[in-house]
Amino acid sequence: MQLIFIHGSGGCKESWQYQTEYFKGSEAFNLPGHPDGQLLPTIQEYAAWLRKTIQNKGYREVVLAGHSLGGGIALQYALDYPGELAGLIMIGSGGRLRVHPSFLEALEKAVADPSQAENPIDSKYDLIAPELAASIQRRSVENTPASFLNDLKACDRFDVMDRLGTITLPLLAIVGEQDVMTPPKYAHFMVDKIANASAVTIPGGTHFVFAEKPVEVNLAIEAFLRKL
Repeated sequence: MQLIFIHGSGGCKESWQYQTEYFKGSEAFNLPGHPDGQLLPTIQEYAAWLRKTIQNKGYREVVLAGHSLGGGIALQYALDYPGELAGLIMIGSGGRLRVHPSFLEALEKAVADPSQAENPIDSKYDLIAPELAASIQRRSVENTPASFLNDLKACDRFDVMDRLGTITLPLLAIVGEQDVMTPPKYAHFMVDKIANASAVTIPGGTHFVFAEKPVEVNLAIEAFLRKL
């Protein structure tokens, strides 16, 4: 079984440090344009890129674990290529990923004037260990505001709510109790619509629960994998 982690908007594979260290043999990829390569404008195109990457590596029995945008990519992959995955793990994600207009406006300004660039969710790293938070922020700068804006626009257009019921894969939805970007109701909705789905809410966690509460998140993932 091959476990693959997919980062969120404007993110990086380094954000999964606690998971790739714990799950030996797992892998995390940088999506195209983060910073190498060309940004892709839609979640469907990211899913197609991921499929090609997985095929090129010859992976089998793949379990995709995605955060936010990454969760959307995992869902899209399951919908577009049914039968090719062994399971899905959604972290702070859902079947619809609308973005507050103020986030998009701030990033539009940052792209137009890089000297004013400011990641509107930098403050959300406060609960992450300083060393990892610094690494994520450093990589965010390398990716540039353009990648974050591109990804959030892709999220804003993403909506597969009416197709969730067609997913038959085992699915685990993990969400931070205090996640305001993708609240617990997103996870609960997926569980209601997907026959083989379950949810775990992590007390005290926010949108970056996998980096804030790695022990709890890793144990939830481990329990899920054992059932597959």
